[in-house]
Amino acid sequence: MIICMDVGNTNIKYAVFDGDKLVLSFRVATEPKKTSDEYGGQLISILNNHGVTADEVTGGIISSVVPQLDYTLERTCRTYLDIKPLMLVPGLKTGMNLRVDNAKEVGADRVVNNVSAVKKYGFPLIIIDFGTATTFNVVDAKGEFIGGVIAPGIKGSLDSLVNGTAKLPRVEIERPQSVIGKNTVTNMQSGIFFGFAGLVEYIVKKIKREMKCENIKAVATGGFSEVIAKEVSCIDVVDKLLTLEGLKYLYDLNNAEK
Repeated sequence: MIICMDVGNTNIKYAVFDGDKLVLSFRVATEPKKTSDEYGGQLISILNNHGVTADEVTGGIISSVVPQLDYTLERTCRTYLDIKPLMLVPGLKTGMNLRVDNAKEVGADRVVNNVSAVKKYGFPLIIIDFGTATTFNVVDAKGEFIGGVIAPGIKGSLDSLVNGTAKLPRVEIERPQSVIGKNTVTNMQSGIFFGFAGLVEYIVKKIKREMKCENIKAVATGGFSEVIAKEVSCIDVVDKLLTLEGLKYLYDLNNAEK
């Protein structure tokens, strides 16, 4: 079995694959101050609860946008799973050309999403990831990543609004019945939900115009992808496992090279 770890600023997403079959997936909070032993104990406990033992895991791969956790999680894999995981770093074979000013600046999660989406859906593509940040990746008709957009994340925007004001409460992020709110809660929900729906529609529209192609497929992933996709017309596919399946593909690709 192969374990894949997608380390984000808010959560670490795990998936365990047996061949191409997904055995289980789960997420835990990203906590940079945790030790490798704390992550290891947590990981082994979750695996055991799902009937997977450490010795069944024979390989792994890590994609991380939290550099201070790279060594911690690599050590976790070595100590608790007895594997040396692949790290998604510059130089790892991806099969995709990054036609941007500085390829080293591109987040590992964005690279994985691009590779995974192209493998599953072809190209050209717009890949939208609703994570801690809301990212838009553009893959052109040659299958090359040519750039994109980074916007604030939905949850982070709400946190900023609540933390920056004295009287606004913390609310659930969900679609209100009407855009015109009748109380503080529905006012805030309307602003966050419809505001981000509008952001997505407008940015996708602008990308298509700039690409001079109205038929680019838009693939969405991440925590709020399903919620926003129900409101907008520009998202063609929601794929919550896009990143983790991409990691498994990159693991296979690089081991085949070896």
